[in-house]
Amino acid sequence: MRILILTHRAPFPQNGGYPIVVGNTIKGLVSLGHDVSLISLNVKKNSTIAERDELLDRISYIEFDIDTRISVIEAVSNLFTNNSYNIDKYYNAGFEKLLFRNLTDNKYDIIQLEGIFVAPYLEVIRRHSKAKVIFRAHNIEHQVWQKLAQQKSDPFKKWYLRLLARRIKNYELELLNKFDAIVVFTEQDKSSMLSYGAKIPLRVLPIGIDLSLYKPDHSKVDFPSLFFLGSLDWLPNREGIEWFIDNFHKDLTDGDLKAKFYVAGHNIPEQFDDYEVLGKVFIHGEVDDALEFVNSKSIMIVPLLSGGGMRVKIVEGMAMEKCIISTSLGAEGINIEHGKNIIIANNLDEFYNAVKKCITDEHYCREIGRNARTLIEQQHDVNTITRQLADFYQSII
Repeated sequence: MRILILTHRAPFPQNGGYPIVVGNTIKGLVSLGHDVSLISLNVKKNSTIAERDELLDRISYIEFDIDTRISVIEAVSNLFTNNSYNIDKYYNAGFEKLLFRNLTDNKYDIIQLEGIFVAPYLEVIRRHSKAKVIFRAHNIEHQVWQKLAQQKSDPFKKWYLRLLARRIKNYELELLNKFDAIVVFTEQDKSSMLSYGAKIPLRVLPIGIDLSLYKPDHSKVDFPSLFFLGSLDWLPNREGIEWFIDNFHKDLTDGDLKAKFYVAGHNIPEQFDDYEVLGKVFIHGEVDDALEFVNSKSIMIVPLLSGGGMRVKIVEGMAMEKCIISTSLGAEGINIEHGKNIIIANNLDEFYNAVKKCITDEHYCREIGRNARTLIEQQHDVNTITRQLADFYQSII
């Protein structure tokens, strides 16, 4: 099959959940012999490939730079419209022309839209291509904003986030049956789609990873140590880690939770430096080798209070045999079992008790990690999942 994938950010380097999912999908499809093209919006030159990714030699790749920054005047004026600027800011006339030329010059069997932010280009695709269009929902976007609103105590912030959620929901529901099929990562998202009235083919396919890249080395693990890894330009990540640090900073630096705590990831705000405490709390920013960083720490914290879809970092952490403490929402969609392959904590007391237990019982942590790896081997092998995706494509052609 000839397959075109559209993304709202360049997946190179593969240093976050979205790029990892996209990159693994492309690798899997190419290894199955399919002809894959990738066209990516690149927000503010996100793409900083230090070394050329070998995947680029196996696909046709076009990258188009856009600026999604919104001025104060534009943000205020948007309040008096019914549009969602969160989505509208990804529309660019130049990119639409580029896409038009590509569709005119090429005949695709499948065009896969990776998330809602490239949906504004559905109309030009329909006008100039007979390909079947697959929408892969990385999450249900309006649910993310609804949950963010629920966490806010400030009345204005709550109102504003609810307004954004309502506009995004209207947009998502309007598009729902305009695709030829939908792929989601979790059964929860499938249930939501069906409840909203989805009538087109709908398939649940979890996140797949290349297990050969995940090689735990326990001789290099610092026990006990806690860590968080995630992009803080995604609001649910920032909200969750701020909640955790604000509530447990004193326990970690001058209390009973005697373990070093590390925060790493993309776009960590400068004010997070205020959380640092010499020898106890470390704010790293983006690390050169994420898997090496994960391997060197023992207990992964995922205090997600809002969001949706499936968390790539949890799948990766489990593949690295990490003992993970997560909220139920953070682990959503993964076939976890509390106390066997993950620890679920949904409030302050549960998090405190979970951290206390883990930092004092290395054997318990190792057992959780081994069971986690087994689960990922059984249910998240990218080769198996990509074959299932390709079979789904064939079923709708």
